[in-house]
Amino acid sequence: MPWRRPSSMPGEEAVLIACADGLRLGGHLWPAQGPSRGAVVVNAATGVLARYYHRYARFLSAHGFDVLTYDYRGIGASRPEKLRGCGYRWHQWGTLDCDAALRFMQQRRPGLPLHVVGHSIGGFLPGFAAGAPAIDRILTVGAQYAYWRDYRAAERARLFLKWHVAMPLMTTLCGYFPGRRLGWLEDLPAGVANEWSFRRARMELNLPPPQRQPVLARFAAVTAPVLAVIVADDALGTAQAIRRGLRYYRNAPRQEVVLAPADLGVAQVGHFGLFHARFERSFWADSLAWLQHGTNPWAAGGQPGRAA
Repeated sequence: MPWRRPSSMPGEEAVLIACADGLRLGGHLWPAQGPSRGAVVVNAATGVLARYYHRYARFLSAHGFDVLTYDYRGIGASRPEKLRGCGYRWHQWGTLDCDAALRFMQQRRPGLPLHVVGHSIGGFLPGFAAGAPAIDRILTVGAQYAYWRDYRAAERARLFLKWHVAMPLMTTLCGYFPGRRLGWLEDLPAGVANEWSFRRARMELNLPPPQRQPVLARFAAVTAPVLAVIVADDALGTAQAIRRGLRYYRNAPRQEVVLAPADLGVAQVGHFGLFHARFERSFWADSLAWLQHGTNPWAAGGQPGRAA
């Protein structure tokens, strides 16, 4: 399908998404403009509001997809009146929130192919969801779970001090992580921040022992093909970090691609850049090939990008 500009009236619908524990998440449903080719759930990065992905959602809806964006518990439209003491944990974003989003789209758009676009931690969360076997395809961008040894070597010390020393210290002092006040993404519940700060090399070891095998079994139940995009100048989502996460999807066909800034005609991209509107005619347009047909647009011989 040729690229086309979304209409000036996206027609999104504000929705509430019911989780299994009774909590309701705030989100938006972006109906397909024309006949629907499938349903897409967009999973955000840690501490990033869902509205950052609204332009991309609008783009996908213009190309025939019904798209759901939503905020995890404790974030944006899903933030409680008080973060301090709310008790939310990072893994609940997968076991409860992502699972609820998948089931919401299955109910709203039954019979359509179900896809996930996951940014950073959002590409890792589907493995926690009991409903993930229903997914048809997964596209991840910089997907990792913040194990500090995987950070780019030149920036590892700085990132370690920021996210694994300063973050837990501020969380202890405030009872939640005041990310907005610091200019470090959004505020986070203490449980989310501490799971990030004290992450171990094996993700499951951060969970209580009775939860470990069930979570690993959920990852093993995912059989949807995964296309993992590695951004060459991403200090967080390095190839090592992304491969560490991909190994958990052991029964899913997995492909990796590395995109360098030069492949996209820019000087830098980083961890957050690909969902910026300046990549509408490059990365966004290329991503349609995977979502529509399961075709890797960056495979050897494709443009832009290169196969990993």
